[in-house]
Amino acid sequence: MPPPFRKLAFVVNAEKSGAEELARELMAIARRAGVTRVKAGRERDLPAGFFRGFDACCVIGGDGTLLGAVRGAAREDIPIIGVNQGSLGFLTTFSAEEARAQFAALIGGRYQIARRSLLDCKAGRRHQDVALNDVLIKNEVNSRLVRLEVFADGKLVTDYYCDGVIFSTPTGSTAYNLAAGGPIIHPEAGVIAMTPICPHTLSNRTIIFRDNVRLKVFNRSEGSRLLVAMDGQRNSVVTEGSPIEISVSQRTLALALRRDYSPFEVMRAKLKWSGGFLDKK
Repeated sequence: MPPPFRKLAFVVNAEKSGAEELARELMAIARRAGVTRVKAGRERDLPAGFFRGFDACCVIGGDGTLLGAVRGAAREDIPIIGVNQGSLGFLTTFSAEEARAQFAALIGGRYQIARRSLLDCKAGRRHQDVALNDVLIKNEVNSRLVRLEVFADGKLVTDYYCDGVIFSTPTGSTAYNLAAGGPIIHPEAGVIAMTPICPHTLSNRTIIFRDNVRLKVFNRSEGSRLLVAMDGQRNSVVTEGSPIEISVSQRTLALALRRDYSPFEVMRAKLKWSGGFLDKK
């Protein structure tokens, strides 16, 4: 049985209706269950080192709230418990009702840890960050196409004339990658997906790379700058000629999930899969 959580940090999206009230309820449950240290912070006001010294982090909001906690939690190597107060909730896997009913047992050790891969992205000379879902590369001006040249381990893959390119982890395959026509990937698969957005060559499709590949992207559009977005939240602008380097990080993100968690159950529910056999009695 995994160890119980005894020091618990909460990250709350105060803009979500009921999130702060739910946080107070879960903190009270945690104290009654033996948690000795509890701290809460709002999503947009987390100071550096917020997670230091804690066993786990409980995120209350939507997937965007969880993505905002990724860097800090991964740096301290503590698991995230995601409670969904948003609309979709691929990453925040507990509903408010499930959290209230199961929180004491969960922090007492009734959970499993899923290790999710992260992408390291170095954009230009100074900006380096990690992404749990994806790295998006596009023209800084939304309405303009961009010409990108992609190399894998020093060898040319191809050049794209497109709206942009998405580099996705398996976890992020159901996010922007899926919306752009990319494949759904099992979250434990050791791969990176590269999906062009509206490429002008119709045969350009997603390419799947092994997890130790070193990718490099060059801007070949004269006089333009690239926008590099990590998880749709943290942006960097790269000037012409500066390469963007992407690889799988040595760090991972730990998610604390129900013992009976199944990614396919989540996909069926969130993507509204159907097609079951009809009862013809």
